[in-house]
Amino acid sequence: MQILIWVFQVLLICFILPLSLGETISQTPPVCSQADRAALLNFKAKIVKDTTESLSSWIGRDCCSGDWEGVQCNPAGRVTTVALQRPARDSSFFMKGTLSSSLGSLQFLEVLVISGMKLISGPIPENFSNLTRLTQLVLEDNALEGNIPSGLGHLSLLQTLSLAGNHFKGSVPPSLGNLRNLVLFNLGRNSLTGPIPSSFKTLVHLQSVDFSFNLLSGFIPEFLGQFKNINFIDLSNNHLSGHLPISLFNLVALSDLSLSHNQLTGSIPDQIGNLKSLASLSLSNNKFTGHIPASISKLQNLWSLNLSRNGFTDPIPVISSKGIPSLLSIDLSFNNLSLGTVPDWIKDRQLSDVNLAGCKLRGNLPKFTRPDSLSSIDLSNNFLTGGISSFLTNMTSLQKLKLSNNQLKFDLSELKVPDAISSIDVHTNQVFGSLSSILNNRTSSFLEVLDVSNNLISGAIPEFTEGLNLKVLNIGSNKIAGQIPSSISNLVELERLDISRNLITGTIPPSLGQLVKLQWLDISINRLTGKIPTTLLGIQGMRHVSFRANRLCGEIPQGRPYNIFPASAYAHNLCLCGKPMPPCRGKI
Repeated sequence: MQILIWVFQVLLICFILPLSLGETISQTPPVCSQADRAALLNFKAKIVKDTTESLSSWIGRDCCSGDWEGVQCNPAGRVTTVALQRPARDSSFFMKGTLSSSLGSLQFLEVLVISGMKLISGPIPENFSNLTRLTQLVLEDNALEGNIPSGLGHLSLLQTLSLAGNHFKGSVPPSLGNLRNLVLFNLGRNSLTGPIPSSFKTLVHLQSVDFSFNLLSGFIPEFLGQFKNINFIDLSNNHLSGHLPISLFNLVALSDLSLSHNQLTGSIPDQIGNLKSLASLSLSNNKFTGHIPASISKLQNLWSLNLSRNGFTDPIPVISSKGIPSLLSIDLSFNNLSLGTVPDWIKDRQLSDVNLAGCKLRGNLPKFTRPDSLSSIDLSNNFLTGGISSFLTNMTSLQKLKLSNNQLKFDLSELKVPDAISSIDVHTNQVFGSLSSILNNRTSSFLEVLDVSNNLISGAIPEFTEGLNLKVLNIGSNKIAGQIPSSISNLVELERLDISRNLITGTIPPSLGQLVKLQWLDISINRLTGKIPTTLLGIQGMRHVSFRANRLCGEIPQGRPYNIFPASAYAHNLCLCGKPMPPCRGKI
């Protein structure tokens, strides 16, 4: 109660009292320092294009009036904040230009954020090392390049440093170890090389470290275990090697640990059970071996566990119903595991994502106790043989289904998919029946990916109704006959179409040219006749085509990209001509 009274008294003094004295005290806004105004206008001059229109507000004599977007000042009229962030995740918003060194003369600057502008390039000016009052420096998601200036190590008050999502190269400057007040440190998504500097052991206040998606090498530093306040570590997608340092497992505040896509070796120590706050653990795509330790059952807050693509061996631990009580997502795919069947402690949980690809599962598809909670299932690359008719029962939340590369034998009409499903992948099985069982006027508008390639499907390609949102349709390597329906133009969202290696006849419908989002087209090894329609020239984003091994004749559409694709894309037809094939001889 005493604290509440004190807070009320402070509020009274700070806010109510000045209002009561309004007649005697004049509250005048600060007038912008002309030196600071000139520095800001020099920055503006280096930006040659600004579709965010943020800088259009930088007009007038007073940059402290509140009208200059992203600019704040202290009572003396000195600029303390420049914060320019892209207003939305929209590719039409950006700034193009370079960072002016004039920003380095803003002596009172405490916050500098220029983030998400995409096309601001060039180096960080060396004189940014003069901004000794900075507490936040955020230059994320631009196109900055060169080396990270070692002079940034002079900014001893920095609490936040993020240079993520640029094109920086070279080693990480050891001088950044001088930033002893740093709380958030993000150098992710660059091209940085070399080891993590040993000088960083002084950064004891760190709470978040993200060096992911670089080319860093060497070992994970043992000193990370000294950062008692750290809750987020992401060193994924680098070239780090060696074992997991035991000191990591002293970090009782750590909630998120991602070391995936490296070259780490050894086993997971039993001490992993000490990470009481751990919510997400990703060690995928490394070279770990040995058993998965039973001590993971002690991780009461763990909801995401990804150990895929390593060398873990049997047996996996048997975990009681009280172990890992928060688990929602598990991925044990592509290890050296021979599970045979899905373990009960996985089947009986209320999980959202189950990924057990390449785990040597056999027999019928498993029956989950809580199918209604599942949103994603990947049981591909196993030896599963049946049980599809009951497998999807009550999976009302399922969005992604992947059962490819098994030995499943069923009619497509047995695949009773939930309404909300967005991706179905059952390629390379023994599926038969007609496509009309799954592509018809009842097909959900949520369906974006359908891959039934390399099966035994027959019949014709069905008519496509309006309202479908398919982005990927792969029906290649089946026994599908008939013609390509002109209604294929209704697949307005389609980006990838593969109907290769079938028995399809007739001509290529000109309506195919209406699929302006198409990037990948493969209609090779069929029995198509006639010309390649010139309407395809309307699809300008096409990156790959193959018309190979049909009975096509006539001039290839003479425009980019069709006349610059390799000749192999058109080979083994009757008489295609024109670039990249031999010239046409007269009119065909």
